[in-house]
Amino acid sequence: MVVTHFQDLIAWQVADELRREVIAFTETGQAARDVKYRDQIRDAIASACRNTSEGFDRFRPAEFARLLEFARSSLGETQDGLIDAHERKYISGELFDRLWLLSKRALGANTNLMKYLHKCVASGATPWRKTRKRKPGTKNPKREPRTREP
Repeated sequence: MVVTHFQDLIAWQVADELRREVIAFTETGQAARDVKYRDQIRDAIASACRNTSEGFDRFRPAEFARLLEFARSSLGETQDGLIDAHERKYISGELFDRLWLLSKRALGANTNLMKYLHKCVASGATPWRKTRKRKPGTKNPKREPRTREP
């Protein structure tokens, strides 16, 4: 699979799905009225998405892995917010179970991507870059220097 945009990443897709679910349950009911709680959990899950996309767009495996660590921390903070929501009765047990499973999937996807990037760093590989194949016997074409027009 060729990844050309951060939205192609499973790690981002699952975190984004969780973000949409968090936004939905914090739009109504007691969670919506608890502004501090609502803003905290929304910021936590949004941070996971933001850090994943930022890391991808830096296109350096070591930096990307570091930003995924921040995203992972935000996913952990989101999980804590889900526990808090369940204990405060902001969400039902059924919704908690569904969101908890989704948060675990997000953590797993994040971890797998991080492991992949660490392997790239260790081997010197550049993820997702297309390599140009040349026909046998051809050399690099010489480029003419660019000139500025008057």
